[in-house]
Formats: sequence, C-alpha cells, structure tokens
Amino acid sequence: AACLLRRGFEPRARLLSAAELRRYRGAPGEPGLYLALLGRVFDVERGRKHYGPGGAYSGLAGRDATRAFASGDFTPAGLVDNVSGLSPPELLSIHGWLSFYSDHYEPVGKLVGRFYDENGAPTEALREVEAAIKEALQFQAESEQKKQQFPPCNSEWSSAKGTRFWCSRQSGGVHRDWAGVPRKLHRPGSQGSRCVCVRSSGPPWGQPGSSQHSDTGDLDHPHLEQYEGCHPLAQQCVLLT
Repeated sequence: AACLLRRGFEPRARLLSAAELRRYRGAPGEPGLYLALLGRVFDVERGRKHYGPGGAYSGLAGRDATRAFASGDFTPAGLVDNVSGLSPPELLSIHGWLSFYSDHYEPVGKLVGRFYDENGAPTEALREVEAAIKEALQFQAESEQKKQQFPPCNSEWSSAKGTRFWCSRQSGGVHRDWAGVPRKLHRPGSQGSRCVCVRSSGPPWGQPGSSQHSDTGDLDHPHLEQYEGCHPLAQQCVLLT
C-alpha cells in the first residue's frame, strides 16, 4: 500500500500551496487543470470533459477533495481533505482512486498542507492514513480468503416450508470444484452465526499437500456447528418454522 501511495512522487517533486493549486481549475486564462488526492497532485487535462468547468467532477479540480472520493459528497462540506472517521471500505475506495490516477494521469507534485509539509515530507496525518489503508487491504485479503474457504450458502424462506439452506458449486458467488455441505459458522466474540458451505472431503484448508488428515475437509473446524435435524453430509437443510 505504501509503495502505491508514494509511487511517482519523488522527493524533489514540485510543491504547491493550496492557493497555487486553486489556479488550476481549467478556466480560461488559468495555467492548467489539476486535482489532488491524499496530497498528490495530478494533471487531469486529458480528462477535461470530466474535471473542467461544467464537467460532472469539476468540483474536484484545483483542490484536495480526498474525502469526496470515498463519500460521494460533492457539496462544499464534502470537498475536503479530512479523512478522519472513514470506514475501511471507504479507505479502500480512496486507495482504488489513487491507483486509477497513478495509472492514467501524470503526477505533478505534492500539495503542502495536511499530508505533506513545506519540505515535501510526509506528515503524521499521511502516515496514519497509509497505515489504515494497509490494515484495510489486509482485512480485505483475509475476508476474501475466508470466503473462498467458507462460501455463503444459498437460502430461501417460505411460511409454508420454513428456511432452506443449500450448497452448490456457485453458491455465494464463489465458483469452485466442490459444493460442500451447510454449516453454521460462528465468529469469535459474536453470538450470531451465518450459513456457509464446507468441504466435506480432502485435506483441511491450507494443507493441500498433507497426507495425514481425516479426509473430512473442513468439517472439523472449531467454529462450525451442524444444523440440528439435518443429515451431516446433505447438501441442503430445511429448518421448519
């Protein structure tokens, strides 16, 4: 994350003040069309139809409106660089936009202010955001891994038949070569549970080369619970209400 966040911004990059950046809103007579994200300034002239005067995102030009990239709030109150209180998904949105601008627009320099000091060095605010984004990326990767291991069940409910859970090779939007069997997955520290599909044969998750296992897949995972009244190896389970 830090590598991406710093990519393309060398220590000698041009430093701009907020007043100077405001001159780059693409209006006639102004020197160009810039915007800033987490203090990184990009030349977005090639996207003038979006960022120039009259464009849908013209409010982003000539300023650092990092918060708006996450919140979608393009009012004056939302077009600010303060990112405090943003959720992990919102921070990941900012990370995604930073990747987009780094790949598609020319970096110009740094904005002196919240994220860079007068010497162009990262501020404590920037280091905190970078750390939060790194943590959000790690959590996202872990969540995706968990979803691959325990894909969500399919489910439906009716007043006549109750709730039906079942597993398929595409349930939960996770395409795989096994269907699995329904189980309750409990999250440590939480009283709730959710239905997931669990592999019922082969080695446990993360041990593909292991020869010493019970050939029951992940059924022995400590956070799983069988649905009462359902066959332990059935691919569907019906709970009467």
